[in-house]
Amino acid sequence: MIDRLTKPLPVAPLQVRGDKRLPREGMTRILVRGTNWIGDAVMTLPAVAAIRRTWPGAEISVLAKPWVADIYGEGADVDRVIIFAAPGEHEGPLGKLRLAGELRRRRFDMAILLQNAIEAAIIARLAGIPIRAGYDTDARGWLLTHAVHRTRAIRRVHQIRYYLEMVRALGCRGDGDDLRLKLRSETLALADSRLSATALPGGTTFIGMAPGAAYGPAKRWPAERFAAVAAELHRKYPEAVLLLFGSGRDREVTDIVAAALPDRVLNLAGETSLREVMALISRCRVFVTNDSGLMHIAGALNVPTVAIFGSTDPTATSPPGDRNIIVRKPVDCSPCLKTVCPTDFRCMNLIMTAEVAETVCAIMDGQHPSGGVLQTPAAAATT
Repeated sequence: MIDRLTKPLPVAPLQVRGDKRLPREGMTRILVRGTNWIGDAVMTLPAVAAIRRTWPGAEISVLAKPWVADIYGEGADVDRVIIFAAPGEHEGPLGKLRLAGELRRRRFDMAILLQNAIEAAIIARLAGIPIRAGYDTDARGWLLTHAVHRTRAIRRVHQIRYYLEMVRALGCRGDGDDLRLKLRSETLALADSRLSATALPGGTTFIGMAPGAAYGPAKRWPAERFAAVAAELHRKYPEAVLLLFGSGRDREVTDIVAAALPDRVLNLAGETSLREVMALISRCRVFVTNDSGLMHIAGALNVPTVAIFGSTDPTATSPPGDRNIIVRKPVDCSPCLKTVCPTDFRCMNLIMTAEVAETVCAIMDGQHPSGGVLQTPAAAATT
C-alpha cells in the first residue's frame, strides 16, 4: 500500500527581532553561508533562489565547505563559491581570522547565514559585514542584526521549508519550495565521458544505488540486502548496469553489493568528484538509497528514487520532488534520530528485500505510483 506523503505542517509566520526586514536597496554584494552536508546543501537551494529573486542584480557569493561547493556552484543563482577550507588553511582560531580577513576585503553589504552555528555569525562579524541575518540558534542572536526566532514548530517541518521560511521572514521572495537541480552541459558531459571510458556498451540502462550513509550505521539498511536487491534487478534486467555510489568510507559496503553481481556493475565509491556523481545520477533510470545526501541529489535531479528510512524522519528529510517512494516500517521507536541503534535495529531489519526489489521493478516497468510512502505492517523480519 502506498500512502501519500503527509501535507506540509502549518506553521505561524516567523518573527524577526524588532520586526525588521532586510533592505531591498543598496545590497550589491551578498554573502550566503551555506550548510556543511550534501543533503542539507541541496535542501537550501530554494532559499538561495529566493535570495536571488529578491536581489536579482546583486553579486551573490556562497561560503561553503569544499565537499558541498559543487552543489552551490552548479545553478544560476550563485555568482561565486568561496571555499571554507577547514580542514586546511581556515582551520582553528587563526584560520577563522584569516578567512574573516579575506571576506572583509570583498566588502560584503550583507550576510545571510543558512548554517545554524555560532561560528558563522562570528566570522561574519569579524569580517565587518554590516548586516547579518539568520536563525537565533546556538546563542548567536546578539551577533545578528536581523535574528529570526526559531520556533518549536519550524523545527518539525521539512528542511526545505525550514530554510525557506527563514528567508521569507527576512523579506525574501520565496515563491515556492519546489526543488530542481539543473546541471550545466559541461557537468552532464562528465557522465558521458566516464561511461564511455568503460568497456560497457552504449545505450544501456543505468540503475543507481547508494548503500552507505555518512551520519551513522543506524541510517544504513544492511549491505547484504542491497546486494540481494541488486542480484534480483540483474536477473530481471540483465541489460542494465548498476552504478554504485558513495564516499571512500562507503567502499566496504559497496564492495559487498558489487560482489553479488557477476558483471555489469561500476563501483564508483570514492572514485568520483561530486560533479561527476551528480552527472552520473542524472543518467539513472531509478536510484535506490538510504536517507543520505545522494538521495537528495537524486530527488532534486527528478530521478525516481526509492529511499529506505529507519532512524530518521521522512517528514523532515524526505527526498525532494514527487517521483519518490519512501520505504519504512511504522515501529514505535522510529524516528529516533540516533547514529547507532541501541536496541534491535528493527526499523531496518523489518524491511524485506522483496518489497524493495518489487518497488524498484515497478518503477522500471512504469507501473508504480510516485510521491508516497510504502509503509507495510511490521511483520517478522526475514530477508
